[in-house]
Amino acid sequence: MINCRECQKQVSEQAFACPHCGAPYPAKAQWDGWGYEYKSQAEIFGWPLVHISFKFSPQRRPKPANGFIAIGQFGAGVICISQFGVGLFTLAQFGLGYFAITQIGAAYQILAQVGLYWDKGYGQLVYSMKELLGI
Repeated sequence: MINCRECQKQVSEQAFACPHCGAPYPAKAQWDGWGYEYKSQAEIFGWPLVHISFKFSPQRRPKPANGFIAIGQFGAGVICISQFGVGLFTLAQFGLGYFAITQIGAAYQILAQVGLYWDKGYGQLVYSMKELLGI
């Protein structure tokens, strides 16, 4: 038995939630959310070289991956692999980027099921922004 970090009442070290106050993982001294997150120590221009985030904060908000290489449900980076992503090179279900491979997205050059492109685009329903804007 150990004291809960929130209410200080006795709780099992194996408990997933405090039976007194409901705090998640009460035996842990610190807890910053559900899921997995990794940030490399190496940085480029203040961004981690690699940031992987499949994590939610204690307020149940997703923590996006922001790094030179960003991998996660939500991501932004030079190289981005995510469900919802923004990046120079983007591989995503929903993406925005310079070069993108997406299910639905917009990019300078794109390979998509549904998408908008500025220079080159390939896919099922892919349209030129230049033609749509009449340029």
